[in-house]
Amino acid sequence: MGWEERQKVRQQEILTIQKTVALLHTDDAHDLYTLTYNFVQRGKSAHSQERVQAAKILADAASKAKNPKLNALAMRVRLDAFERVKKAIDEMVVQLLAEEEDEIKQKDFCVEEFHTNQQQTESKKRDHTDILAAIGDLEAEIKELSEALDQLTAEMADMQLQLKYAGEDREKANNEFHTVLADQRASQSILLKAVDIMQGFYGKPKVTAGFVQDPTAPPGQEPIAPPQGFDEYQNNADGQGVVDMLEEIIRETKTMEADTIRAEEDEQKAYEDFVLETNAGLEARKEDITNKSEVKAQREVDLAAKNKAKDATELDLEQLGNYNGQLHKSCDYVLKNFDIRQTARTEEITALRQAKDILFGANFN
Repeated sequence: MGWEERQKVRQQEILTIQKTVALLHTDDAHDLYTLTYNFVQRGKSAHSQERVQAAKILADAASKAKNPKLNALAMRVRLDAFERVKKAIDEMVVQLLAEEEDEIKQKDFCVEEFHTNQQQTESKKRDHTDILAAIGDLEAEIKELSEALDQLTAEMADMQLQLKYAGEDREKANNEFHTVLADQRASQSILLKAVDIMQGFYGKPKVTAGFVQDPTAPPGQEPIAPPQGFDEYQNNADGQGVVDMLEEIIRETKTMEADTIRAEEDEQKAYEDFVLETNAGLEARKEDITNKSEVKAQREVDLAAKNKAKDATELDLEQLGNYNGQLHKSCDYVLKNFDIRQTARTEEITALRQAKDILFGANFN
């Protein structure tokens, strides 16, 4: 039988005895057992003083302890045979001692359970605090990783776009280069032809002495003398200057061609370096994304585990709290009144033993 059930039964027993005592204290009952008592007193006058003294001790103890059983036993001391009274006293002492032992066990149980409950609750609270801190750290790390992954993805998209634009610009610049180069070389070709033409004329021998050799004349024939009034023919002095200017222009176009080729080579080299650098950056970011994604995935697994642990810990705390409430219901009365009840019970046992001793010859005057 559990403590609460035993307490309930005990309360029912006390109520029953209280009703019985009330019945015994009615006028009719009092008249009847007074007659019986007088009869017994006449039959057992030798023990009347002991009975009165023992009954008084029990009645006083019953009044102090508010124990109806003791009150009923005081009446029995006045009325019953000694052996029956002795047996009743012994049984009541045994019962009180058993109650005392049960109450001590109940107190020890309550103290131990409260202590264990407090330790477990404090431990779970510490675990809960640690878990919440870990969840906060994991959530912050996951957020940081997500932002870093978004940043890396955006950077890769921008780099790929810049790579595309650079390729388009390079293709356009290369087409322009070939057009300019073709124009420069075409210009050089035309200028060279012009120089050849100019040199074809200005590079011929000069006509001397004012005579002109007839190209149709037979060999050895004297040159034809110019008509009267014609001077000796001279080539235009500015013709060679034009040739020199054309040759200077040709040199400049060749220099420009070399500069254009060199600029194209530099731009192509810069584009190739940019492509290599960009591809290396893309590869590094791709690897970084892979690593961070793996870390993020693991942290999400860890976070799920911590949230599960948090739920389990909160459930444990709820159960510990419920059990603590149950302990208070079953233990508060015992712990609060333990010393008082133990003292009262000891006094009851002492009174019972004194009454028994008085009935059997001891003198406590």
